[in-house]
Amino acid sequence: MCALEIKNLKLSVNDNIILDGFSLKILPGEIHAFIGKNGVGKSSLTKAIAGHPAYKIQRGDIILDGENIIGKAPDKIARQGLFLAFQSPIELPGISLANFIRAAIQAKLPQGTPLNGVDFYKNLYAKMEILQIDKSFTSRPLNEGFSGGEKKRCEVLQMMMLEPKYAILDETDSGLDIDALKIVSNAVNAMRNSTFAAIIITHHNKLLEYIKPDFVHIISGGKIATSGGFELIDRLEKFGYEFINDENIL
Repeated sequence: MCALEIKNLKLSVNDNIILDGFSLKILPGEIHAFIGKNGVGKSSLTKAIAGHPAYKIQRGDIILDGENIIGKAPDKIARQGLFLAFQSPIELPGISLANFIRAAIQAKLPQGTPLNGVDFYKNLYAKMEILQIDKSFTSRPLNEGFSGGEKKRCEVLQMMMLEPKYAILDETDSGLDIDALKIVSNAVNAMRNSTFAAIIITHHNKLLEYIKPDFVHIISGGKIATSGGFELIDRLEKFGYEFINDENIL
């Protein structure tokens, strides 16, 4: 069955337990939002899913389309359809934005399959227009000298070009002004279809007003403390995180 499923995950970093008993199933077509205080493990979870070796899975499973991906190399996981947009994208001097994206797409193709250059640039320019990224960025070293907002828009550009089955957007809205936030949100909404699923991690509700999630999860105590729809955002704004353990408010 096509799904990204996390089962009873216990996760540690430097011998510190970050998550314990975390479970979630994400089906194609669904958008899930993760919300929680700083340090509750939201970003740690994304890195563990993507195969970062520093994040130790002590118990549980991460199942991607029926296959347990724990212990697999990050590039293998990416080829299976997972995309992670970093909270703080790194600079890659000497590698242009266009060549980076082209190499990533080529790596997903069966060995020996050529990538049509004309079609690639036609598609790239169309996506850049949606994100309002100037064409001059194609020849610039990836993220070098980019503003925070430019880095985030280029992350979304990579996602749009790679067309992953499952995308994780880790605070993609940080560093974006209101206009850039709308542009990025429109790009993500343009990708929504029955075969695409995403996890959105944010501290700011504005992004979720533009990208309406199907499910909202509040993470606390190493697991999902409560789940629901967009109404959880309203409760959070009104009561803060105190409402999680307050049955009267729930």
